[in-house]
Amino acid sequence: MNIMRTSRVALRALGRNKMRSFLTALGIIIGVGAVISMVSIGEGAKQGVEDRFASMGTNLLFVSPGSRSRGGVHSGFGGFNTLKPEDAVAIEQQCDAVQYTSPSVSTRAQTVYGNKNWNTSIQGTGAMYPEVRNWPVEQGTYFDESQVRTAAKVCVLGSEVKKSLFEDEDAIGQIVRVKSIPFRVIGVLKSKGESGGWFNRDDMMTVPYTTVMKRLTGQEYISSIDISAVSATRTEEAQTQIEELLRIRHRIAPGADDDFQVRNMAEIAEGAAQATQIMTILLGSIASISLLVGGIGIMNIMLVSVTERIREIGIRMAVGAQQKDILLQFLTEAVVLSVLGGLIGVLFGVGLSKLLVYVKTFSQFKTAVSPGAIILAFVFAASVGIFFGFYPARKASRLDPIEALRYE
Repeated sequence: MNIMRTSRVALRALGRNKMRSFLTALGIIIGVGAVISMVSIGEGAKQGVEDRFASMGTNLLFVSPGSRSRGGVHSGFGGFNTLKPEDAVAIEQQCDAVQYTSPSVSTRAQTVYGNKNWNTSIQGTGAMYPEVRNWPVEQGTYFDESQVRTAAKVCVLGSEVKKSLFEDEDAIGQIVRVKSIPFRVIGVLKSKGESGGWFNRDDMMTVPYTTVMKRLTGQEYISSIDISAVSATRTEEAQTQIEELLRIRHRIAPGADDDFQVRNMAEIAEGAAQATQIMTILLGSIASISLLVGGIGIMNIMLVSVTERIREIGIRMAVGAQQKDILLQFLTEAVVLSVLGGLIGVLFGVGLSKLLVYVKTFSQFKTAVSPGAIILAFVFAASVGIFFGFYPARKASRLDPIEALRYE
């Protein structure tokens, strides 16, 4: 019996029980669809993380306060104020691998304009913040070094704050009040949107860090320093230079722990990408379990089919069919079920991935359909058909023709 004839016989056998065949393939359809949609969510999350870090720049570094141990009590990173504005100035002037620095402090406050108000994050930054964070000004200008030195009462709004306070009105030149202090709006930052669904990066306003320290919080130390290296290839060199300089400035003895922490954006981006990759593999692995369940369903139905068709098998053997022909026929039926289920499952998975972004629970996430996931899921589905279909096919091929013909 050749392959084409075997395939026709297998399709006719499946066609005689259309509903049962469909329900058998349904496990494969759901399994393939689940694998593709889950991997799509993981890939979308990975792309979202990569896009966010790319928008910030790969040559970005952060210096934050470290920790200090006193009386046996360890404060933990960020639990001790160690950074001053002078540190940022020294880093920019003495580290040749560093291009720009921007001291950073932050607070939250109610921002008032006319009869409207909005609670938002107040970010105190340096004049080079847009260059360091790769965040251009869409309207107006950013404040300069002279306004930073004089702690000027000027501000640049994030697009969300601008929309909430001014709607379609021009914000440039208007006065907003923060803790009863008037600030003149000189610019509006370009929108960057939500950050992975957790918070809106545009819901903030920037003012000179000196203004926050002197007029809003009264603090003497800065929270962190945002730094851009000369190029992405020199970030590690910049990190080394910064660490050496700050150890000297902070009079840290050889062998003692740093009272600061320097974080390289390239390392952070790599770690985040690895985390999302692990999540993608985990989601795909969980979804692939349904493929195994679908394969068990195929084996179950094929075993029932062998029992129902024992007399038919005996007649085929009596007219000359060999064991390999019977084996091939039942194996073909199992593979056809899994392949057809795989094809429908691919369409189901791709469609589900596109629809997930419209579901409220998943609307915060992107989905990215991976061709590799489609191929892998389809090949896995076909392999499941071969693996789980082999035992019933082998059982059918080993029936005794005489006993099969006498079976009622």
